[in-house]
Formats: sequence, structure tokens, C-alpha cells
Amino acid sequence: MKPQSYGKPGSIRVDTVHQREIYHINSVDEITQWEIVICVPEICERCMIPAFQEILGQYPFTVFNFHSDRGSENINYRVCQLLKKVSIKQTKNRSRKPNDNALVETKNGSIIRKNMGWSHINQSSCNQINIYYKNYFNPYLNYHRPSGYPTIVINRKGKEKRCYDNYQVPYEFFKNLPQSKQYLKPGFSFTKLDKMAYQMSDNDFAEILRKEERLLFNKIERHNRQGL
Repeated sequence: MKPQSYGKPGSIRVDTVHQREIYHINSVDEITQWEIVICVPEICERCMIPAFQEILGQYPFTVFNFHSDRGSENINYRVCQLLKKVSIKQTKNRSRKPNDNALVETKNGSIIRKNMGWSHINQSSCNQINIYYKNYFNPYLNYHRPSGYPTIVINRKGKEKRCYDNYQVPYEFFKNLPQSKQYLKPGFSFTKLDKMAYQMSDNDFAEILRKEERLLFNKIERHNRQGL
């Protein structure tokens, strides 16, 4: 079925990006476009369940819907049990409805491929990539990188058209939602999140991100040589 957001954050779209020996698990919230990325060495229950737990834990708001394609890494008993345990509804793409997961699939190209590329990455680099994602990449996406938010315009023929005329970082968009405080999970507060968002400027954080990215790819290159 089509995922339902009910106009509030917490309905996430999930997809997998394959890069030879590793897989990037990309997740995006439908309303705020808050994005969490994690890396796994294999598509199996042993790797995917901890990855989904980590993804859910990094969101500052409660996740209530988990939407994905029909891949077996997402549709299986273990994932179903995990989501039921934390009261998250699971939905999957409908047949002949390619736009059901369009948001995250667009981010796969503009975020994952643009920054991580297409070249081979050895499995031994997974831990280093996840450290980079958690400490630098995910905070950059959510606190410092603007995303486009559509406005629905209806033309004279009654047809809806999406106009992307609103650009904000996901944190600012989330913070400006009506009654946004009620969506925060226990242990999260805007005072705490403000420290993460405003401790440095967008450009300063981007410089640190690129520096860490270069260090990461140097490590990946060494791991690739050792793995050959």
C-alpha cells in the first residue's frame, strides 16, 4: 500500500544502494527529508537487523511507518518482528506504482552516488564508513545541507503540480513544524539539537566533512589494495 505520513514526521522510506562488496542503507523521512545512511557488508539478517536498529535510533522523532521496496532484505520475518516490537507499521511498494519509493531513490543518486561514487569498496571498510556517516555525513545532511520542499499548485485544469520553491535544512524544517516538540523522542530536545546544529556554520562543517571524506577514501584505498 501507499505509505501514509498523516502530515507528521515519522514515515520513512528505505532503499539499498549496492557498491560491489558493500551496501548503503538509505532512509529518508517523507515530511522533513531527515536522512540517515548506514553501511553493511552483506544483505543478511545478521547485518540488516542491527542496521535498522541503528537507523531508527538516530532519528530524533518517533518513526511510525517503514516503507521499502519488495526486496527480501526488507520483507522478512526478522524485520517484521523488529518493527512490531517498536510499534512501527510496515508497508511496501505497490505493483506498477514506481513513485511509491521515489523520494529515497532520488536521494540515492543525489546523495549516496554523488558522495560515495561507484567504485569498488572492500567489506573491511564498513566500520570506518559507518563512523564517518554517524559523526559527519548524517549530521551534515540534516543540519547543514538544504533540501527542496514542494508546494502543491493546482493549475486551471485542476491538475496538481509540485513547485520546489522552499529550500531549508531538514532540521529547520522539522523545528518549524506546528507542535514540533510533541514529535521528539524521549532523550531528545531542541536545546540539545540546537547545539549540534549551530555549533558551527554550514560552510565550516562542510570543510570538515570534506577533510574527513578524503581521509576515509585514503583508508578505503588501502583496504582495497590489501583485499586484492
